[in-house]
Amino acid sequence: MGAKKGGKEDAVEDMPHVPLKAILLADSFTTKFRPITLECPKVLLPIVNTPMIDYTLAWLESANVEEVFVFCCSHSKQIIDYLDKSKWVNQPNFSVSTIESHNCISAGDALRFIYDKNVINGDFVLISGDTVSNMILTEALQEHKERRQKDSNAVMTMVIKQSKPSQITRQTRLGTDELFMAIDPATKQLLYYDDKSDDQKGTLTLDKAFLAENPSISVHNDKQDCYIDICSPEVLSLFTDNFDYQHLRRHFVKGLLVDDIMGFKIFTHEIHSDYAARIDNFRSYDSISKDIIQRWTYPFVPDVQFSLNNPTNLERHGIYRASEILQSRSAEIGPFTYIGKGSSIGGKTVISNSVIGDGCKIGSNVLIDGCYIWNNVTIEDGCNLKQAILCDGVVMKSGSVLEPGVVLSFNVVVGQEFVVPAYSKVSLLPQPVTQDSDEELEYADNNSGIIHTIDTLENGNSRTEWESSEVGIGGRGFIWSMSEVDHEEEWRHSVAPIPETKLIELTQMVFDNLELNIQDDIVLAVPGEQESGNESDDDNIDDSLQIFEKEIEATFLRAVHEKVKDDHIILEVNSLRLSYNLALEDCASALFYSMMKLALDTTHTSPASLVKNANDVMSRYGKLLKPYLQSVDGEIEVILKFEEMCSESAKEFAAVFVQILHMLYDKDIIQEEAILNWAEEKEGADESDKVFVKQSEKFIQWLNEASEEED
Repeated sequence: MGAKKGGKEDAVEDMPHVPLKAILLADSFTTKFRPITLECPKVLLPIVNTPMIDYTLAWLESANVEEVFVFCCSHSKQIIDYLDKSKWVNQPNFSVSTIESHNCISAGDALRFIYDKNVINGDFVLISGDTVSNMILTEALQEHKERRQKDSNAVMTMVIKQSKPSQITRQTRLGTDELFMAIDPATKQLLYYDDKSDDQKGTLTLDKAFLAENPSISVHNDKQDCYIDICSPEVLSLFTDNFDYQHLRRHFVKGLLVDDIMGFKIFTHEIHSDYAARIDNFRSYDSISKDIIQRWTYPFVPDVQFSLNNPTNLERHGIYRASEILQSRSAEIGPFTYIGKGSSIGGKTVISNSVIGDGCKIGSNVLIDGCYIWNNVTIEDGCNLKQAILCDGVVMKSGSVLEPGVVLSFNVVVGQEFVVPAYSKVSLLPQPVTQDSDEELEYADNNSGIIHTIDTLENGNSRTEWESSEVGIGGRGFIWSMSEVDHEEEWRHSVAPIPETKLIELTQMVFDNLELNIQDDIVLAVPGEQESGNESDDDNIDDSLQIFEKEIEATFLRAVHEKVKDDHIILEVNSLRLSYNLALEDCASALFYSMMKLALDTTHTSPASLVKNANDVMSRYGKLLKPYLQSVDGEIEVILKFEEMCSESAKEFAAVFVQILHMLYDKDIIQEEAILNWAEEKEGADESDKVFVKQSEKFIQWLNEASEEED
């Protein structure tokens, strides 16, 4: 039977559909990406051979956003031309239109300009065009709408996620500064936001009045701002009413948090299993690229068509290949590598952990490790590249070398056998006299402060006459100089790993500070997370330990695939341990889990081959456990962790528990005393908790007899 006319069902049907809209800010490049963004808008830079903006638009479409307004100022013609030719034109139920202005120099200016256009009349998503995400937006939207119904002052919901900063470097794996946030644990209201501490040593000072006004708060330095905001229309009018709001976070967010008159509120929505991150510098470019290749961003991965990117096949070990590739039989392609359409690779060339774009020509005896090589790049015989970025049209002549952290901008030519020093930036454009400050502007005019070269016309094309070159004979390009401060900070935002000497220096500084704090009875204000209120400390400790274990696993697997030295792995693990304030045995059990997971994920066809995998992994990496197994209790923790794996997350090991335990004993990783104590502690346990002790009875008996003979 149909519903009666005028009933509730008719009322619902008669309600007008309000399309969800989004504002995408396409000019969100920073000075950290120069000199590349002088020539190309950051959102069009390829990440795993697909422009950044395509990842953002694909996510917005999947999140049921129906209308996107792309704001562009600098490089607007390039962005508009790209979008006009892209798949986003004429998509059903998904409209993408551009808003262009040449007078806006900040995010605040951009949002004021959009407000004047009167295109937003309801809640909207605010995002930058350099954001990669696969999060489901439904829950965050629902929370925002429910809060708005109860409190009209709830004008924004910020998406955040767990991302513990390094205690050593004071930065996240994305190269961003440590972020301090205070959040009401009950309502999730944001109460405090600061992306830099006062003394850069992890301390935070809060006013007594602030604590009195907010009796229940959680203080965090373990959250990442995803730069995905769900906003009410009042956000745009607030920018219009406050012309001093230029930067989204430093001005707008902080301004609302300290404004006691209007009473507007910002809330947070934390994601856990979903992915969201912003490409803010070269280090985040590298980290997010690796995440895409390792499929954390699924379905936005190279072998899934979501833009006009070329069809790509996924092979074993995380190798992606497009079509029409010419590869010598003697060339070697390592794990987690992408090879673009129409590229050729010469004999005895070795490529690993790298992205090779379309139409690249790579010669023979070339070594490429951890590099991002864009389209139509030529690398001649005998070149050596490590942790570098090469933009479109770059040419490396035979025998040339790129040391870690080098960035070669568009069409640069490196001369024969020339060695480009570490962290160098090379461009056909001379270095600007001045650079815009990220502290002042979030959106910088790409032409500010540039000295233009004298061009001549040849065959109708503009080219620069090179009487001499800073990058070798036959080369073309200017090497941009760096001040002492630039040198000191360059490692923070580079695709190259942090130098060993810098890690050792920073580690020593942290230990010195810890010793000083202990002597002076000083407690760091925010060692990880501090709470005031009634939240369960045990729950927070458990959550923190789980996140720590995941970070250790990611660190270990990355180290395996990138062939990182053992000393460097230990430094990174120590950094995470200090950051989470955990014990040595926590590191041991987390590392052990990571090693056994690697053995499990390696191809095996029988229990015997699984044991062999475990033996191979322990033979290579077992010594990493030694610094963290300094007591019998620590070794028992490792056995308990293995029991947990066999019962829950890695049940394939259950059938070979005793063989693995025996192997750990033979390799001197687990001592006799630890195994006997573990068995003794299980004597009073429930039968269900004694499964693996019973499986190991003969081995335990043998150990007991051997112990008695020694006595």
